[in-house]
Amino acid sequence: LYAMHEDGITSDKAYRKCANTVGSVLGRYHPHGDSSVYDAMVRLAQDFTMRYPLVDGHGNFGSVDGDSAAAMRYTECRLRKIGEDMMTDLEKETVDMQNNFDDSLQEPTVMPARIPNLLVNGASGIAVGMATNMPTHNLSEVIDACIAYIENNDIDIEELMTYVKAPDFPTGGYIYGMSGVREAYLTGRGRVIMRARAEIETGSTHDKIVVTEIPYGVNKAELIKNIADLANEKKIEGIANANDESDREGMRIVIDVKRDANASIVLNKLYKMTMLQTSFGVNNVALVHGRPRLLNLKDLIKHFVEHRHDVVIRRTQYDLRKAKERAHILEGLIIASDNIDEVIKIIRAAKTPNDAISGLMERFQLSEIQSRAIVEMRLRQLTGLMQDQLHAEYEEIQKQIAYLEEILVNDELCRKVIKDELIEVKEKYGDERRSEIVYSSEEFNPEDFYAD
Repeated sequence: LYAMHEDGITSDKAYRKCANTVGSVLGRYHPHGDSSVYDAMVRLAQDFTMRYPLVDGHGNFGSVDGDSAAAMRYTECRLRKIGEDMMTDLEKETVDMQNNFDDSLQEPTVMPARIPNLLVNGASGIAVGMATNMPTHNLSEVIDACIAYIENNDIDIEELMTYVKAPDFPTGGYIYGMSGVREAYLTGRGRVIMRARAEIETGSTHDKIVVTEIPYGVNKAELIKNIADLANEKKIEGIANANDESDREGMRIVIDVKRDANASIVLNKLYKMTMLQTSFGVNNVALVHGRPRLLNLKDLIKHFVEHRHDVVIRRTQYDLRKAKERAHILEGLIIASDNIDEVIKIIRAAKTPNDAISGLMERFQLSEIQSRAIVEMRLRQLTGLMQDQLHAEYEEIQKQIAYLEEILVNDELCRKVIKDELIEVKEKYGDERRSEIVYSSEEFNPEDFYAD
């Protein structure tokens, strides 16, 4: 993301070859193999892997059937808007920078991240003796929970769960039963049971089971092959045929049920024996100030909000410094335009620009920066209109300085700024949940497998 940001491959520009970005990541920041970089990039562009993809891919970026993406020399990409928002205010000294591998460039240690990316896009990875597996969530729900936490830091996990009800997977389907979800949110570990969305269609000759959404992370081609194998080996009785009828409209797996079989029982057996029902083992391990920790729901939200608070304070300090520097120059220009005849006299009498600068500093008690700005001033700034503009800009900057200073001293206002920015993100990218929650029991009863 950072390399694309540096190269200006943003959502409003044309797509650029992926090999270009992978090359610049290898050359500037990441001395590893190109495949690991490209695979990470492909993942950021897959709408069936990421709940909110951060990269906008052009070309073949793989599919739910487990096809791999085309080689990076064939594919193109650019940042998505939401990917750019991960790096908003990066140039305002909001995060710590570190040297890259050969100390020739700086790279950010973390992103300013307007989006609670860890929660909404999840993560999966294995490190030395540590594994992480975090599910994806709905952005609107997570932001509502963050705002609730900002308003009341003592909110408990049960209350946060009224906002973030369960994970929300990009592939939809059902989340079945809540005990595993609760455990995951309370402790940081748990099992989320996922089910495909399947309907039984009654036909004149036989019933059909139609699957339109499958659990997150399941390979559709393997799933269909698995169902066909079970039918061939007579492990599941009553299946005549299994077909993939997916097209541009969406996913559609059709399983023909034999005439004398009971479709509900066949479906329950499929849930039990295939990946139509599977579980997601949640393991929320993340680095907190450089140390791996197991985090519950409240921890995840708390650390994100604290990070945003840090970013807002640092950005405000940066903006305040810049505003004060500009105000300082404007003060000098205003003094000069009020005494313009004398200023011109001093400049004309000076032999070199440096003499002129020191002459102005002596006569009007200006700083060197102010005097330099006056010497470099253009003649058109002496028109009446330009002088009004100078005064207007100076007043505007004074207001801005007062507001920024208020943010730094008033914690309430700072919290409001964080909240407003989160609400803005929610309005831009928030959407409906895709995974439906089924609150019923989780275990099969023996009678689910027998016809009446």
